[in-house]
Amino acid sequence: MIPKSNQSKQEDKFYETERLLIRSMSLDDADLIFELYNMPNFIKYIGNRNINSLSDAENYIKDKFLPQIERLGFGNYLIILKDGNQKIGGVGIFEREGLDVVDIGFSVLEKFEGKGYMFEAAQKIKSIGINEFGLNKISAITTKDNYSSQKLIERLGLKFQKYVTLPNEDEELMYYETE
Repeated sequence: MIPKSNQSKQEDKFYETERLLIRSMSLDDADLIFELYNMPNFIKYIGNRNINSLSDAENYIKDKFLPQIERLGFGNYLIILKDGNQKIGGVGIFEREGLDVVDIGFSVLEKFEGKGYMFEAAQKIKSIGINEFGLNKISAITTKDNYSSQKLIERLGLKFQKYVTLPNEDEELMYYETE
């Protein structure tokens, strides 16, 4: 387990939108990661991350999310609904092998889809990336059949550029970038 002192700098920082609170993912969010990453649409559109237990989810957070937050100051964020203080999804800006530009990604529990929460959260994280972390460009990738993600990415102001295939992957993805 990572000592609290190594996580606290960004973990303690909350961002706020009209309906949401957003903070860095922590080991306390393993339950949400377990649920999100095992949804059929997550597996279909994003991939199977082999999160088969809460322990797997904790290790994924520890190995994938926390190191980037420590190194860069940004990474994967938890989305909390202000109304009821409920964890509903994740949004983040990620360094991804095979991409030259950091990319924004998002996922939400199915019962919260179609309510505009992901756009609200992603718009906030995009502005934080640009204004607080000085990112000049942000990209996004999605599968060719994930129309709701394509629509959200375009609403964020990213434009389709080309098709890409990430290292060790077979599927060709749509690549978007800010202008």
